[in-house]
Amino acid sequence: METTMRTLRMTVLLSAMTVTPLGLGACTTATNPIQQAGYSIQERLGIEKRDILVDRVGDVAEAQGEAKEEFEDALSAFRAVVDVNAGDLESTYDDLSRAYDRAEDRANAVRSRVKSVRRVARDLFNEWEGELADFSDPTLRRVSEEQLRSTKLRYQLLTDKMDAATASMDPVLTVFNDRVLYLKHNLNARAIAALDAETADLEDDVARLIADMEQSIAAADAFILEMQG
Repeated sequence: METTMRTLRMTVLLSAMTVTPLGLGACTTATNPIQQAGYSIQERLGIEKRDILVDRVGDVAEAQGEAKEEFEDALSAFRAVVDVNAGDLESTYDDLSRAYDRAEDRANAVRSRVKSVRRVARDLFNEWEGELADFSDPTLRRVSEEQLRSTKLRYQLLTDKMDAATASMDPVLTVFNDRVLYLKHNLNARAIAALDAETADLEDDVARLIADMEQSIAAADAFILEMQG
C-alpha cells in the first residue's frame, strides 16, 4: 500500500509540476496555475505540501548518495588510468570516460531535485503565511507563526548543506572533464605519467565533496524527522 501511494504521488508530481528553479527568497512569487492544479489534485488525495516537501527532501538525499558513489567510482577509474600498462590504455580510458559521464548524470539529478525542493518549499511557505490571516484565535495564530519561523530556520540549515554539497560537485567535475579530454587526445604512457602527480590533489577534492554530500544527507534526514515529528 505504501509503495502504491508513493508511486501515485510521484506520478501526480511529475505530471503536474514544472521545473522552474526558484529559491526560498522568491516567496512572493505566485504559484503558476498548472502547479496549483497539481497541488489541488494531490490535496484531494490527502497529500499536503508538507508531505510533498518531505518526499522531495528524501529524493535529494537519495540522489546525493548515488552521486557520492559515482564520484568515488570516477576517482577509482582515474587511479586506474595513471597506473596501467601501455597495452591497456584504450580500455582503461574508456572506463574513465564512462565513469565521468555517470558522475555528471548523477550531479545533474542532484541539481534538479534541489530545485524541486526549493519550489515546493516556496509554495508551502507562501500558503502557510497566507493562511495566518484566517485565524480568528490570536493565540493559535501566534503559535502557527512561531512554527513557521522554526520550520523556515530548519529549512535554511538544510538548504545551506545542500548548496554546499552541490557547489562541491562542479570543480571536481571540471577536473575530471579536463583529464578525460587530455587523455582522449594524448593517449600514451608518457601523457598518463604526467597526470600521476595530480592524483593526490584530486583525491583531496573528492574527499571534500564526499564530506559535503554526507553532511547534506544528514541534514536532510534530520529535517525529515523534524517535519514528520
